[in-house]
Amino acid sequence: MSKAGHAAPVALHLAKAFPPHKSGSRLRFVRNFLLCFALPLSVISAQTPQPTPQPSGQSQQQIQPAQPNQPSPRPPRNWGPNGLGNAASGLVMNPTQDTVPPQLPADLIPGGVLIFAKTLGYRDEPAIQASNAALAAIAHEHGWPYFITENGAVMNPGQLAKFKLVIWNNASGDPLNDEQKAAFKAWIEAGGSFLGIHGAGGDPVREQARNGHSSLADWKWYIDDLIGAQFIVHSTIQPGDIHIEDHRSALTKGLPLNWHRTEEWYSFDSSPRGKLGFHIVATVDEKSYAPGSATMGTDHPLIWWHCVGQGHAVYSALGHAGSFYAEPLMIQFLDNAMSWGLAESGKGCRASKP
Repeated sequence: MSKAGHAAPVALHLAKAFPPHKSGSRLRFVRNFLLCFALPLSVISAQTPQPTPQPSGQSQQQIQPAQPNQPSPRPPRNWGPNGLGNAASGLVMNPTQDTVPPQLPADLIPGGVLIFAKTLGYRDEPAIQASNAALAAIAHEHGWPYFITENGAVMNPGQLAKFKLVIWNNASGDPLNDEQKAAFKAWIEAGGSFLGIHGAGGDPVREQARNGHSSLADWKWYIDDLIGAQFIVHSTIQPGDIHIEDHRSALTKGLPLNWHRTEEWYSFDSSPRGKLGFHIVATVDEKSYAPGSATMGTDHPLIWWHCVGQGHAVYSALGHAGSFYAEPLMIQFLDNAMSWGLAESGKGCRASKP
């Protein structure tokens, strides 16, 4: 069982509760599941103090409740498996890297999806709850094996070999040690597929350092070679227009050429368009909203992909709020990205492919 919170265990039991649907009803099922179960649970978990988490080396299913007669070494705000206590979002407290790998289910079929949501920097609990559930529901509907975890020690050669696609779901901080980084880098360069979602674009370096937290920017290969750009600032949450540049790509199947939606619009230190082998899939029109300091001008990419050795990497800046993961078009895009990543994994990567 993963330790991704309440919505993840609900999602992990989907296969036992519901048989996969035919493709025509897949999106309706995922959206209805999120509206009925995952989103309400994400709100509850963000508002309710949780038991104090145990060290990562212990079993994830044996979290002990806080002892009422023992004084807490830190304020109650630090309670909870997400390190946020009652807060729905913020910088996690007492961030630590993992050294003991999680136990994968004995019946986990190889070739599926690893959903990784480790946060050592900023964490938005409702968004992680909802996105974990959405990704798991999509996998369930396709019949893909999947595993959700926040344990960075899963990044080892033996366990990574069981997955074709690894999703960094709103990950933050510097979640892996050097050995784990080397294992993940080798895995994708050998042909694995990567999908980075929203917060996995790299923490703003100055903010993290000022608060004593690490940043994904501390891992230079991750920012320069895997993502291809450094997230620096975002706009307020407001509606805007996304322009689909590559309408022939499998990543954009079912999406309108002009996709109007509300988002927290990320901006980056530079556009990856100029980097060799990077393919821009979608941009945002800054004339359709007020970017403020989060402006990139006329070329403001949001979704792109490229080759990393023999592997594939897709990054999407979309997905700030938990409610966004119940949008039919958002579900469609995630479905597209997961399908494409699994289909291309292990085939080698050509920068010219659609």
